[in-house]
Amino acid sequence: MPIQKILVVDDSPTERYFLTDILIKNGFSVSTAENGEEALLKVKADKPQLILMDVVMPGQNGFQITRSIARDPETQEVPIIICTSKGQETDRIWGLRQGARDYIVKPVNPQELLSKIAALG
Repeated sequence: MPIQKILVVDDSPTERYFLTDILIKNGFSVSTAENGEEALLKVKADKPQLILMDVVMPGQNGFQITRSIARDPETQEVPIIICTSKGQETDRIWGLRQGARDYIVKPVNPQELLSKIAALG
């Protein structure tokens, strides 16, 4: 089933707006969360088909939230793409080990993002 509903998790209003704008213009339904705790609530309430997860956020970081979602039987089927400024290969490997399906380094290239979403759908 193609992905329609996407949850964008980022503490930066600018990044949330940027990603939401790209996604809505391409026909996706988008909800947002400003931090990991809000993301955990929204995943269970909204049942998104994909999560775009920032890493550096107040409270729990994106790696921790990704691990929580990936290990919870209720939410583990939801794919996560980490979108972060952390561009080291070790960060990418760690993110994928936490349960993320893919990893994008900011600034996000809209075509790269859309092709990664299509590959998961």
